[in-house]
Amino acid sequence: MTMTQPVSESEDIPLPERRDRPVTLLHRIELAVVVALTGLFKLLGVDLASSVAGHFMRHVGPLIRPVSRKAERSLALVNPDWSKAQIRAVVKDVWENVGRTAAEFPHLSYLREFESNDRVEMIGKEKLDAIIASDKPSILFAPHFANWELVPSILHHAGLDYSFVYRAANNPLTDEYIINHRGRVMSRRQVPKGKRGGRALVDALKEGRSLAMLVDQKLNSGISVPFMGLPAMTAPAAARLALKYNAPLIQIELLRLKGAHFRLTVHDPLAFTPTGDAAADAEALTIKINEALEAQIRANPGQWLWFHRRWPKELY
Repeated sequence: MTMTQPVSESEDIPLPERRDRPVTLLHRIELAVVVALTGLFKLLGVDLASSVAGHFMRHVGPLIRPVSRKAERSLALVNPDWSKAQIRAVVKDVWENVGRTAAEFPHLSYLREFESNDRVEMIGKEKLDAIIASDKPSILFAPHFANWELVPSILHHAGLDYSFVYRAANNPLTDEYIINHRGRVMSRRQVPKGKRGGRALVDALKEGRSLAMLVDQKLNSGISVPFMGLPAMTAPAAARLALKYNAPLIQIELLRLKGAHFRLTVHDPLAFTPTGDAAADAEALTIKINEALEAQIRANPGQWLWFHRRWPKELY
């Protein structure tokens, strides 16, 4: 598969600053562990690293009850007809996917190399090529699904000029380490989630760059709209930006096929005709985003990150 050349980015483009909080001894220990594991995963190679980490987390992860319990309760909430055995089987799949995703982090450059291996097959390549060739920015959205870190890496390698939104790690040292690695294999134009990055999102669209956003996590603010049949506080930013700057909203769907092999699907833009009522339009478009995510998640629930409490606490 022949791809467009990656966007050339100047080293003068500043990376975002790490999370602003005091560094503790625990932070330093955590970073040392992250660096050591990253080195080990790199040494093992992508297939062995993905397999070892995936199988380890499949068996050990469910024993971490405070985290696993959140996933179990969320799965039971949106699948009331599921048995406990079905729920526990999916939670095992989720843990395995998380382990594989972490182990594949140092191998993102290799996984995205379409020309030299068959790690990623693409459906809708012509749609991505059209986005890249257009002088009009798009907003590409995805959930924390399969190896979600691979999505912006693929987009960068394909030649898309974009900024992507990320959630800062709690540990400022780990945050800086991840930012630097992403800057090498993804865009240097990284936008921290929240108020700190709001201006950068607007600037990107005004300058003609597309946006890549993970839009599935819970917010304490936002708007309450249905997600998997239940009300969920949801960020309306993608919808509002799309409406204000007339930017198409396009779902990017990554699916883990087997081990460290994936399929990336570029969907058509969400069909939507604005009414002129900004608030109502943003809500309706946010619902469409949630519906697209729901279809993807329900088809392969073991590849979504169920560990955050997505719905209001009183529903659990």
